[in-house]
Amino acid sequence: MRGLKELLESRDLLVNLTLRDIRGKYRRTVLGQLWSLANPLAAMLIYTFVFSFILRLQPDRGDPSGLDVFALWLLCGLLPWAFLSNVINQGIASIVGNASLIQKVYFPRIVLPLAAVGAAGFNWLFEMAVLLIALSIVGAFVLPWIPVLLLVMILLAVFATGIALVLATANVYFRDTEYFVTILLQIWMYLTPIIYPVSLMRTASADLGGLFGTSVTVLDIYQLNPMVHFVDVFRQLLYDNRWPDPTDLLVCLVWSVASIAIGLAVFSRNQKKLAELL
Repeated sequence: MRGLKELLESRDLLVNLTLRDIRGKYRRTVLGQLWSLANPLAAMLIYTFVFSFILRLQPDRGDPSGLDVFALWLLCGLLPWAFLSNVINQGIASIVGNASLIQKVYFPRIVLPLAAVGAAGFNWLFEMAVLLIALSIVGAFVLPWIPVLLLVMILLAVFATGIALVLATANVYFRDTEYFVTILLQIWMYLTPIIYPVSLMRTASADLGGLFGTSVTVLDIYQLNPMVHFVDVFRQLLYDNRWPDPTDLLVCLVWSVASIAIGLAVFSRNQKKLAELL
């Protein structure tokens, strides 16, 4: 309760730090906020060329939307992943990167990673708005799904925040953390159905059967990845234009609650030591 009270009292600082991160990122650039689209669009073009034109990988048509546009199918998973990656990368460096500020004055340290989340979230909202417009142009009926979409975006933001809080704390103790996490994020991305459909994993898992003579399959292990369910939900809403699978939604909710609970517990326990360790 005390931590929540301090955070509420520091809400103006949180807003100012978030605005600082938003404005500072594209300061003195000609395109400004449009630069936030550069990385996902570049990745979309590369992956579309390699996987759609060269490898001829084609996911199922949107059901019931009927969409069959690989680039948009890709973006429905790529943008949520890019947000998660940005929150983790910016959040993990938020404490160490503001060492001089922490050592000069006391304030709730949690506002620093939360400001990183807010800045990444602002860019994500802009990117998702562009995606919604593109989907509408090609015939997707996305308007009724926006309230559910916002709810799932909040769940992913909560999930990402919990991870960022743990890693920001760990990075103060072990400065190798951010470099190690960069490698892990690359592995995590390819273990998530962003550039390939889940059906490929289902087929491979069925071919292999149970592992080591048990009933546990590769797909069972694969689905322990929370981003598998988040990406599925985003595609069901945006690309298929239908209600998400209740199981996927429940898994997303459980992971979000668990992540933020662990993140807050770890950060709260260590935040008094941060100034000394820096």
